[in-house]
Amino acid sequence: MSYLFQDWQSNRRNFKGQLVLCMFRLVSLINRSMVAKVIFFPYLMLYRYAVEWVWGIEIPRKTKIGRGLSLYHGQALVLNQGVILGDNCTLRNSVTIGHKKLANGTFSRCPRLGNNVDVGANVVIIGDIEIGDNVVIGAGSVVTKSIPANSVVVGNPARILEKETL
Repeated sequence: MSYLFQDWQSNRRNFKGQLVLCMFRLVSLINRSMVAKVIFFPYLMLYRYAVEWVWGIEIPRKTKIGRGLSLYHGQALVLNQGVILGDNCTLRNSVTIGHKKLANGTFSRCPRLGNNVDVGANVVIIGDIEIGDNVVIGAGSVVTKSIPANSVVVGNPARILEKETL
């Protein structure tokens, strides 16, 4: 039971975030077994309908998400199924995290975010990149290159703020 509610405390006073993440954790459990997928097929469809179509949040059931994810104003949130999020990450509205199409027509791997990453509103993170632990990504940033741990990133294209300006 604690697995289903591991994000509950991170989303205090945000019932939508609590409900979406509880539904995601349940669908992740179901996804581990083919028998469970067959038995709970109606729930898988309900999850997709409610979360993606009604609430406008795309979190595929195969996405790897650490404990304590916080969703602030989760509308228009899009995660690719290959994305990996560490523990205690925060995602705001209109965030897109996924792969990018390469020159040869194939797709890159998806981004991997470390622990305690805070992603601002309207951020785009694409490509085979790694975001280190304790990174803050400012609103409206477009991140296409890896970011080291303990950084603050802003802009389009994203750039790391120097420590003296923090």
